[in-house]
Amino acid sequence: MNTATNPPKRSLGIFALAMISVAGIFSLRSLPMMAEYGLGSIFFYAIAALIFFVPSALICAELATAWPKTGGVYVWIREAFGPGIGFLGIWMEWINTVVWFPIILSFIVATLAFAINPQLVQDKHFMLISMLTIFWGITWLNFLGIKISSWFTGIGIILGTLLPGLLIIILGFSWLLLGKTVHLSFSPSALIPHFDLHQDVFFTGVILSFAGMQIAGFHAQEAKNPQRNYPKAILIATILIFIASVLGALAIAIVIPQKQISLVAGLMQTVSLFFNTFHLRWLLPVAAIFTVIGALSALNTWIIGPSKGLLAMADQGDLPNIFKYRNKKNVPIAILLLQAFIGTLLAFVFLFMPTVSSSYWILSALTMQLTMIMYVLLFAASIKLRYSQPNTPRAYKIPGNKLGIWIVAGLGILTAVLSIFIGFVPPTQLHTGNIIFYESFLIGSLAILSLPAVFIAMRKQ
Repeated sequence: MNTATNPPKRSLGIFALAMISVAGIFSLRSLPMMAEYGLGSIFFYAIAALIFFVPSALICAELATAWPKTGGVYVWIREAFGPGIGFLGIWMEWINTVVWFPIILSFIVATLAFAINPQLVQDKHFMLISMLTIFWGITWLNFLGIKISSWFTGIGIILGTLLPGLLIIILGFSWLLLGKTVHLSFSPSALIPHFDLHQDVFFTGVILSFAGMQIAGFHAQEAKNPQRNYPKAILIATILIFIASVLGALAIAIVIPQKQISLVAGLMQTVSLFFNTFHLRWLLPVAAIFTVIGALSALNTWIIGPSKGLLAMADQGDLPNIFKYRNKKNVPIAILLLQAFIGTLLAFVFLFMPTVSSSYWILSALTMQLTMIMYVLLFAASIKLRYSQPNTPRAYKIPGNKLGIWIVAGLGILTAVLSIFIGFVPPTQLHTGNIIFYESFLIGSLAILSLPAVFIAMRKQ
């Protein structure tokens, strides 16, 4: 068994780090969810950026350049609160990613199915088999090493996310210029949505879609000059993600009535309508393939990223020796296999929920809640480190001294806590089944997936 800890080569520049962040955060699959709000999506995106996206980007920039070590979240939280809480933080980061795998897989399969036969999207068995085939294939790709994996990510995000996203935005503007039927109200009142907790639950989906800026921190040790390059990469990624998200959601809202937007296949609904209208139907399979490539690059990014946090813990003796197992490419094989098996089990949820969309949402809510627990620890760690290690060099430092870090991190903590509670509210836009089952599933899953880590963390403190 190979448990060597040879330091990896520094091969990732500004562009690679930015693309890893964009691939790990921006996804075309989140656009239909926000298109439900029409012009009000601008308001929700702006609020989410202000109270969560920007704070998380600033916090991660400071922490990653002060502690540029492989392990990311685990290293940062451990420096602040010790190995026990550090374990809890990286466990939440890892397990929320595992829960998220079936979500992105369902989007990938639905995109392909829509281009072939839209009815296949409702075939649960087709969805499940296809999801698992793709999942294990991407897991195998990561066995080949970070160089192959990052190359795939960079190409995938350009061809499969940025270009299709740009195409949708261009076609949306063309739709407006040609004077075709528009299902989006441009009145000033539509910009500020009417607040209803059950209808605005999807706002937590925006928060989740903006989570993940810490992903590049997992690769800090492979980055060239991380103190200088990481903040620049974060700035580039932040601008690209915000602009693309707003314009993409509006393009969908322009052509698809709100009640007809599918969370899983809404993107392809829009693309199909655009292509039919502009006599470009033959491009639908091409667009589907490119979109799938982008989603695969996001999946690829998150399969390898959080596993490095668990690996850092294993190297320090915080996990059984089996978790140290690497192949010749220094890839944590044992951890990748474990998360592949857990992700496989979670994918079977699609067979037992009322619809594919309801399965998609309940896993999204659970993912969001687990993610926000990790972010509470991360934001709190940034505050603690300003007091416990004030002299540690920080290439990027949030301005305003201690007041500045309290404002930025405090806003992030408040947003994360509120998102956790809102996640228990079922959205009225979807048929989620029995309310008792809905709440029991979320509460039970949170307990099963988090309490073991809490007990282990308490023992390690």
